[in-house]
Amino acid sequence: MVSEATAGSKLSQTRRPGTTEKPSPEFVPAESVPARVVLAMQGVTKSYPNGRVALRGVDLTIPEGDFVFLVGPSGAGKSTVIKLLIRDELPTKGVVLLDGRDLGKLKRREVPKIRRKIGVVFQDFKLLPNKTVRDNVGFALEVTGARRRVIDTAVDRVLRVVGLTGQADQLPGQLSGGEQQRTAIARALVHNPRLFIADEPTGNLDPLIGWEIIQLLLRINELGVTVLMATHNAEVVTAVRKRVVALENGRIVRDQADAAYHRED
Repeated sequence: MVSEATAGSKLSQTRRPGTTEKPSPEFVPAESVPARVVLAMQGVTKSYPNGRVALRGVDLTIPEGDFVFLVGPSGAGKSTVIKLLIRDELPTKGVVLLDGRDLGKLKRREVPKIRRKIGVVFQDFKLLPNKTVRDNVGFALEVTGARRRVIDTAVDRVLRVVGLTGQADQLPGQLSGGEQQRTAIARALVHNPRLFIADEPTGNLDPLIGWEIIQLLLRINELGVTVLMATHNAEVVTAVRKRVVALENGRIVRDQADAAYHRED
């Protein structure tokens, strides 16, 4: 979560024209609290009317501040996990808890509020082409009815975090792929999510720019944000050595700390 007390602080930086700023270390938790469970999936099975079973008895717990890679081949169930977490779908059996709230028991009017606790970025950015970087990021707060002063303060802060203050007034079409993904990350962070989900965030980027995005996510995590990243990128997962949860045929077959993409015997 972002401390409002840090909003007015400044980081002295020198930037050459045409370069992207280094992200500033201003995204910090609002309060120091003991680690607690942000996400829990308990005995989760997801099946569809056509008979396909996407998840089978999944148990997963993610504590506050964790960084988790969700890996597995296509069709393993990664996308289904994400859909359940953002409450696009409901489990057939089992329970999905976010901050202790059973997502399956939410009333319809409660769904938008609980989704604000989750920030999501995808490989295709999903930016509004006719809005500037600043307006794309701020739109996530505008739809909640936040006051303009609150929006401006929050947007300025997260743009510093992702290193895009110099591109704030540019349109998505004027940005590089890496800058577009940084904009999407800022938008996902602007409402202080409890859980940050990155679904193949480097899939449309060249390896060098993709690695910069991974480094940004790691810095954000180090400052207290819980991160779940679904990826096929074995090289990144093995290099970073974070917790790895591997899915196969809808089941968790491995949940290992400080792990590589593939099992190491």
